[in-house]
Amino acid sequence: MSELPDGLHEFVAKAGWGDAAVDPIPGDASFRRYFRLQRSNGQTAMMMHAPPPHEDPEPFLHVAAWLTENAMRAPEIIAEQRSDGWVLIEDFGNDRMRDWIDENPGGEVPAYEGAIDALVELHKRSPGPFDAYDLAVYQREAALFTQWYAPAIGLEVDAAGYSAAWDEVLTPLLDRQTPGVTVLRDYHAENIMLLGDPMKRAPQGLIDFQDALVGHPAYDLVSLLQDARRDVAEDLEQAMLARYIERASPDDQFLADYARLGAQRNAKIVGIFTRLYKRDGKPRYLDMIPRVWKAMERDLNHPALGPVREWFAANIPDDLRARHGGTIA
Repeated sequence: MSELPDGLHEFVAKAGWGDAAVDPIPGDASFRRYFRLQRSNGQTAMMMHAPPPHEDPEPFLHVAAWLTENAMRAPEIIAEQRSDGWVLIEDFGNDRMRDWIDENPGGEVPAYEGAIDALVELHKRSPGPFDAYDLAVYQREAALFTQWYAPAIGLEVDAAGYSAAWDEVLTPLLDRQTPGVTVLRDYHAENIMLLGDPMKRAPQGLIDFQDALVGHPAYDLVSLLQDARRDVAEDLEQAMLARYIERASPDDQFLADYARLGAQRNAKIVGIFTRLYKRDGKPRYLDMIPRVWKAMERDLNHPALGPVREWFAANIPDDLRARHGGTIA
């Protein structure tokens, strides 16, 4: 039990779960940690530890409350102690969408259909009381590519030209994300919990939404359909885009904006995964870069990405691109 954080047992006892067994859950790329509590009668709950100063549970609690108020399926908050980063929440079970599809490959299409339909419902709501996903945020994220990937691969690149290219590419979509929708920002198969059988259109539980902003409806579609952590076939991607368009009726620039945000998000992720390796010593993320790079190259082929495509042609050698990013030392 020495691996359990200080203060855990005190919080659990205060929340009325002092008799429960505590099992750590494998972590993600952040400082947050998760634990499953199980009572002798089989009742379970999940505990999130988001310890200051590295983490803050307030954004999670803020977004969870808004999602619940708007009839979206966020976990119920059972107890919380914000000052120490403790939050006890409803247990959505073990059926992550990714894991369920791995075990039930014939259910991949209905699982994704359910995820698309959940986004359609989310986008019917007025945007939440969250900060804007504005050009400054897009640029800060895209810059992770030049800040982390380029040095790691031994490249000296035109960072100012990179920023200027993104300004030109992203500025046109800003008006189309006003008033905008709530963007969960990390909406993919590892952050969707299946609360029943997807074949029967079971509801989907949302997790890992604490970084929500108000932005463009295409962003979470990119996160879902150009998943950094699992392969999504291009024909499935196109079918799910068609499903969203049929149900949400976005404007005629939607597919162009999807490509814009796809390239932006994928460039950001290449930078983040490089940082996770170089700074945080987590090499497993390097294996995901080729998947992300392939999706980014497809996005760059869209006519709307002209300036960024030209920057890549001038700054990233063809042999690295052919190897989907090359080998990071």
